[in-house]
Amino acid sequence: MEPEFVQGMSRVAEGEVHLTTAKRVAGWLRPAWVEVSLAAVEANAAYVAGLVAPARVCAIVKADGYGHGAVLVAEAALAGGATYLGVALAEEGHELRTAGIDAPVLVLSEPPPEAMRLVIEDGLIPTLYTEEGTHALLEAAARLNPEAPVPVHLKVDTGMHRVGATPGAAVELARAIAGEPRLRLDGLFTHLAVADAPADPFTAHQLDVFEATRSALARQGILPSLLHAANSAGALWHPRSRYDMVRPGIALYGLGPAPSVQDPLLGGLRPALSLKAEVTLAKEVAAGEGLSYGLRYRLTEPSTVATVPVGYADGVPRRLAGTGGEVLIGGRRYPIAGSVTMDQLMVDCGPGANVKAGDEVVLIGRQGDQEITAWDWAERLGTIAYEVTCALSPRLPRIYT
Repeated sequence: MEPEFVQGMSRVAEGEVHLTTAKRVAGWLRPAWVEVSLAAVEANAAYVAGLVAPARVCAIVKADGYGHGAVLVAEAALAGGATYLGVALAEEGHELRTAGIDAPVLVLSEPPPEAMRLVIEDGLIPTLYTEEGTHALLEAAARLNPEAPVPVHLKVDTGMHRVGATPGAAVELARAIAGEPRLRLDGLFTHLAVADAPADPFTAHQLDVFEATRSALARQGILPSLLHAANSAGALWHPRSRYDMVRPGIALYGLGPAPSVQDPLLGGLRPALSLKAEVTLAKEVAAGEGLSYGLRYRLTEPSTVATVPVGYADGVPRRLAGTGGEVLIGGRRYPIAGSVTMDQLMVDCGPGANVKAGDEVVLIGRQGDQEITAWDWAERLGTIAYEVTCALSPRLPRIYT
């Protein structure tokens, strides 16, 4: 299927142009782009939904859908069987509502007081874990007078110690929420710290703490209708953590939660994102010449050097070349030569290479029988695939197939 260009928050049906002409439209004159398969996102959501059924799926689309584009990714995930969406910020939820998405949207961390108005106006579901946050939500509800009680989810810190109420405080806060007619406690949840290491016993400990908190609430007659704990790794590798709903993030985008875990379950995921460009200049450079800033990359023989119009301002880390970073051109792997610069990088294609301006360059994705993944980058850079896709700059247009 030929890719279609979608600029900003436009729908595919509006103002679409084909890839062959997209490089000539205003706002995208440079041949470098991110390509996103919405079919892959939908298939990944359906795969996870089938794996965890009867648990629901809350598709995590925060951080602009991990760099994939939140609105279109959310629509694809819902088409694949997700029934909830998860965001980090009320502003991210507002973006979904502005685009016409009416599915339940959970704000995964407690919104600051100044965001509670937006939460209520957009019909978002806030997370609570402090008395201050609860009071701020109540004040906003009193001012705006919503027609029905505001649904909330209570987050319990079971050992990750990022956000959430301690188990004891969670019970007290749940009692306070249950006693407020303007609020309705719909959910209780936690977040797993090491679920991507399946053999680590700490996940079982966290779930034990969560169960104890759940039981303490039940003794108070408080029974939230939605219990959830599983991120992508929990959903895949810890069936006990699935409860009533799972919250896949990285799996939704077709990437495993950890490169070190080889599991047949990962075979059901399809990577959704590719990073591509075109060669803008190819030239023969003599042996002994240095390339890029610092001239630290020296050619040992005459070589065809290709310039590619993408750099660290686009999310390609400067140090990628020094860790053995490669690109694909014509179905072959070639090394990035010298430091990645702000807007461009160079590729050592070897002597007499048949590489010319206009050739497609794949930095992340598949070309022929070769593939470079976000996890390949992550392992070279000492990070995780999540950071790789989230770091791809907004100045790279997103194309949706």
